[in-house]
Amino acid sequence: MNAIDPAVSVDKLTKSYGSFTALTGVTFDIERGETFALLGPNGAGKSTTIEILEGYRDRSGGEARVLGSDPQRGGLAWKARIGIVLQSSGESGNVTVREQLTQFAGYYPNPRSVDEVIAAVGLEDKANTRLKSLSGGQRRRVDVALGVIGRPELLFLDEPTTGFDPEARRHFWELIRSLKREGTTILLTTHYLDEAAQLSDRAAVIAAGTLVAIGPIDTLGSDEARTPIVRWLENGIAREQRASDPGRVVAELVGRLGEPAGLEIVRPSLEDIYLGLVGAYEADLASRASHTPRPPSASSTPSASSTKDQVSA
Repeated sequence: MNAIDPAVSVDKLTKSYGSFTALTGVTFDIERGETFALLGPNGAGKSTTIEILEGYRDRSGGEARVLGSDPQRGGLAWKARIGIVLQSSGESGNVTVREQLTQFAGYYPNPRSVDEVIAAVGLEDKANTRLKSLSGGQRRRVDVALGVIGRPELLFLDEPTTGFDPEARRHFWELIRSLKREGTTILLTTHYLDEAAQLSDRAAVIAAGTLVAIGPIDTLGSDEARTPIVRWLENGIAREQRASDPGRVVAELVGRLGEPAGLEIVRPSLEDIYLGLVGAYEADLASRASHTPRPPSASSTPSASSTKDQVSA
């Protein structure tokens, strides 16, 4: 694989289960060293996409390349180049942190130092503690340690901070930033939109199996959706105005009203934009479904015998 080639390349990816289509023509690339967030509601197709890229699930159509290989045919050498942090793991709790990492390090040709990884995830004082005695946040750090011990070129993070308290989340974010600085490519799925905004270079939004938006975090959504909103109270009535230059609007309000009650400037967050994108797409789907002609009912469909009589006539 050339250095300029994407770490992940997906073209018109589709996946069907019988008559149900989980993915419809999904296309995106992830550049080497990039942190890329795949966002969407439950059932949108995120997990299906990730499992195809990890080599756990076959696709129905389209193309996928991960580190230069088709994930459906990735062998042991290819698997040693990726790291996976699942939403939860079923590892035995009767071994210590150090024992678990030492075992996993033996599976890779060029693993990181076990002590180095333990320090990186902030578990030095828990190195000789059995997994079953760790807190949820500490256990999640072990999951991340297992994902990076093999020195992966590409790291899959599936809802990595579910169950973390705010302080643990912040520590985890610093770990991910350190991996990025080392050149690790990261594919992140998360329901925490502030997490995606903090960690990701770009994001893709998927809804009902379709990619509805993709781009750098600060360019997602329409220009209007990203425009700040000035809100205030005037004569007891709540008012608001979108403005690309909210300072001018505020100055005009102060000149006209003094300092208006309830004055605030709201800059749309990634969560606001995401909810707008998904909501608009789902509303469009519902609208199209409501205008789709229904097949005639059984009572209005001519029977075989009546049709035959009409033909005969």
